[in-house]
Amino acid sequence: MVDRGASALSLPDDWPAHPDPILALNRMGSFDWDLDTGLFHMDAQAHEVFDLRPDEYDDNPVNLAVRVPTAEAHRLDALVAQAIKDGSENYGTYFRIRCRDGTLRWTHTQGYIRRDESGRPRRIVGIVRDATQEMGELEVRREQAAQDEAQRRQTNVVQLTTAALAHARTVQDVIDVLKDTHGLTHLGATSLVMGLVEAGRIRLIAEGPAGSFVPGTDVTRIDEPYPMSEAVRTLSPRFIESPEEFADRYPILWPHITGLNITSAAYLPLIAEARPIGAMGLLYSDRYGFTPEDRNVLIALGSSIAQSLQRAMLYEQEKDLATGLQQAMLPRTIPSVPGADVAVRYRAASAEGALGRDIGGDWYDLIPLPGGRVGAVIGDVQGHDTHAAAVMGQLRIVLRAYAAEGHTPATVMARASVFLHELDTDRFATCLYAEADLATGVVQVVRAGHIDPLVRRADGSCRRVTVDGGLPLGLSAEFGQLDYPVATLELDPGGTLLLCTDGLVEEPGADLDDGMRTLTRLIAMGPADVWELADRLIDVAEERAGDDDVALLLLRRRDQDAPQSGSRLRQHVAPGDPEALTQARHMIRTAVGTWGARERSDEIELVADELITNALMHTEGAAIVTLRVLTGSDRRMRVEVEDSSSALPRRREAGESGVSGRGLLLVDLLSDVWGVEARGGGKCVWCEFVVPERP
Repeated sequence: MVDRGASALSLPDDWPAHPDPILALNRMGSFDWDLDTGLFHMDAQAHEVFDLRPDEYDDNPVNLAVRVPTAEAHRLDALVAQAIKDGSENYGTYFRIRCRDGTLRWTHTQGYIRRDESGRPRRIVGIVRDATQEMGELEVRREQAAQDEAQRRQTNVVQLTTAALAHARTVQDVIDVLKDTHGLTHLGATSLVMGLVEAGRIRLIAEGPAGSFVPGTDVTRIDEPYPMSEAVRTLSPRFIESPEEFADRYPILWPHITGLNITSAAYLPLIAEARPIGAMGLLYSDRYGFTPEDRNVLIALGSSIAQSLQRAMLYEQEKDLATGLQQAMLPRTIPSVPGADVAVRYRAASAEGALGRDIGGDWYDLIPLPGGRVGAVIGDVQGHDTHAAAVMGQLRIVLRAYAAEGHTPATVMARASVFLHELDTDRFATCLYAEADLATGVVQVVRAGHIDPLVRRADGSCRRVTVDGGLPLGLSAEFGQLDYPVATLELDPGGTLLLCTDGLVEEPGADLDDGMRTLTRLIAMGPADVWELADRLIDVAEERAGDDDVALLLLRRRDQDAPQSGSRLRQHVAPGDPEALTQARHMIRTAVGTWGARERSDEIELVADELITNALMHTEGAAIVTLRVLTGSDRRMRVEVEDSSSALPRRREAGESGVSGRGLLLVDLLSDVWGVEARGGGKCVWCEFVVPERP
């Protein structure tokens, strides 16, 4: 077979190429530097790199000074000397030469250091080449990288600012984000101004730094020659690229801000839903002009700020509406109550990012009642919205009306539950109603799914009062369970009754009983003054920043002497209401024991029960029972039962099998004295019992 491999491969005559043409084709020249003699030989291509003719160079490196600037020559000498000293085999660097026409050109050199057997450097051989194009391309890449980095930083600032603005709830929150060190100052702005459009004018809401306010610009018209007015009027940004341009375009404003050393400014319209809501100005003291990228970034930032600002304005409007509705639903004033100091407080919830959460269904009320009594109410309608506030307002009114009509606490609560059920709403409410006789200190309490009250004694000790309660209002009527047990407690002079909603007690992850114990300790350690104590408790709620409302009512019974004539406890007993009769008996038994007449409580309760029963059986209306402590030559307990009939009671002799007729005999036998008084269209049957002095 014929070997065709060699003949098939066609090779050029000068293969392999000599190094000289390779260097020449790549615009490289070579040099050979004899370190012993100092001669620096260069080939013809190296002469071209240095822009030298052969007759201008005689291998003496001193002659290169006409092309290599002094600073560059010193740098090259230092580089070569360091490489020789370090024992390096080679070195390389870029340097500039001055061409024949006076222009500067980049050159690159790379040298190889040859040493003898002892390591002494003898020669340096290497190359030089024209690097102007390479360095130009490198500079372009550097500039592009710098622009990319600047744009990345600006974009990052926009992203960070937009993320921070997402959490801004109010207009002031938006301003704080923009003035923050992580905000617009990263874009180099030294001053910020912002205004909102209101009724054809621009109202300034932010300016900085301190001392930069221009008099007369707090409110300006949109048609005035100011940059913010122009941005709003034309719906387009205004970029001012030099102090001269600023002075020429806005001669009225410029003299007032020359002290800020402003070199450029950007005024952006803040547009939301295709309408201007304001304008913002960024003033710079260290830059001139704006690149297209700068302008795009600032316009995007203005759009983001406008959306956040509109959201904040909407939130504040809803908050104002909610606050106004809440205040309208709560009592405008708390009436002055003789014999008591009263403090009330309300704190709205602080739920982040939820519009309408600043309004809720918590409420308090204080109701003056006849006979020196007072009703205290605390309640909480389910939900945190305007509907909850509306339901709360209606409940507060009906509770006040039922209490003022003279109904017993249990009846007041039951009727309020029926009312809420018939209101055709899906909301229920917890409530606690306490009716206090400030002369005697007897307090009757009913509870509808609410937390228990607390009592702080005059010595500062505090305890939780456990009250058997019924279902929340609305639910009890729905399930037909309208029984609300009445608890009776005594509030000594100097003692304080505390009613609150669960926002003061509950903490995330904590048990309600633990919260009540914490609150009890807090009250015990708090100031004696009810207003200072109320402030302390609401401050604790503020620090906790819970997501529930807090309503608080403190009622302190003032110090006074023992009950005087006229001090009384009164209860309304409706016909056909056996629960009311039971509650009246319980009230009498508790009050008699509280007032130090326990040894006669059975007699007093039996006589009062007989008088109430007679009034309900022999008249068509209700009975009003009143219990009083009278002082004089002796201390007496007086029971009065009023009805609407003018017919006087009369004695009757009961037969052996009779079931009635013994009532007045019991009254006459058990009481020390009794009688009947006319009361308008009705009458009052009364009886008195002598009781020992209270210790």
